[in-house]
Amino acid sequence: MAAPSPATSTLPLADLRARVAPVPGYLDAATSGLPLTTTTAALRDALDAWAAGHATPATYDLAVAASRSAYARIAGVDVDRVAIAAQSSPLVGLVAAALPDGARVVVPDGDFTSVTYPFLAHADRGVRVRAVPLEHLADAVADGCDAVATSLVQSRDGRVVDLAAVRAAASDVGALRVLDVTQAAGWYPLDPATHGPEVTVCSAYKWLCAPRGTAFLTTTPEADARLRPLAAGWYAGADPWTSVYGTDMRLAPGARRFDTSPAWLAWVGAAPALEAFARVDVAEVHAHDVGLADGLRARLGLPAAGSAIVSLPDDDAGTVRARLTAAGLRVAGRGGGVRLAFHVWNDASDVERVVAALTT
Repeated sequence: MAAPSPATSTLPLADLRARVAPVPGYLDAATSGLPLTTTTAALRDALDAWAAGHATPATYDLAVAASRSAYARIAGVDVDRVAIAAQSSPLVGLVAAALPDGARVVVPDGDFTSVTYPFLAHADRGVRVRAVPLEHLADAVADGCDAVATSLVQSRDGRVVDLAAVRAAASDVGALRVLDVTQAAGWYPLDPATHGPEVTVCSAYKWLCAPRGTAFLTTTPEADARLRPLAAGWYAGADPWTSVYGTDMRLAPGARRFDTSPAWLAWVGAAPALEAFARVDVAEVHAHDVGLADGLRARLGLPAAGSAIVSLPDDDAGTVRARLTAAGLRVAGRGGGVRLAFHVWNDASDVERVVAALTT
């Protein structure tokens, strides 16, 4: 199994698009991204190496390190600010567990439960969760709270939170900011200088096209001081290979103290995908994805939304989704509607297929 090599040169969007085997009508990146050909090749090689008895943890660690470095570039943070995990909700749970008894948390109404459930699980110690309409999130934070947690892009319908307003309100009241970028990373530019949350979480199997079981946490030094590494194990040690036995706990500096032991094969597949997305100009991806989504909205008489996700109303029988599915389109039913997600493998022909399915 070859070690992933770092790549820093720019990757043209056309080259990234060429690395995904075309699946006509696949409009479901918001559920699961398609793998890059480099990911499937890496996984096949890793399986062969495993079967031949050649796989070693040290080799797998190279894939983890490459993935962490690439994600740091995607998120615009230093690599020592990135922790690895398998899912987002346990990472949000670190924040929930760090809040004092009786803490007040503000979330958007209808946000994904990986953002909301970790806080609701602390109701027995008085943690109160207030859910408000997304457009009123900053106002609710300004009313006073200890933390605000939100997805940057809403899973249900693709709405993008006004993060500058939320950030300003949270700063005024001293609230901790938690941001889930799962539905944003890979197509929406992430700018810590603008967004500036103390904690971000991301599951990489959607728009970043990594295997499921790969997730990231980013923290600030201030957040590090507040969070407890509840799942600390050998991989969170300052030197993992001398942290496998005993009680002499010496955790890694920075965010790596929040690492959980990696599911190795998932990270072998993640490394080439994340390196590709770290090299491509995300502004080009944004323009491509949103251009297709807003192009569809225009064809259907809907206003532009500036999101790669299009949400269409549906009836109780799921008629709209059924028509799209019958036309060979892969879409998702979410929140009583139909969700379509446009990403790098899509093109204008996918827009035409949707229009034809809904207008003929």
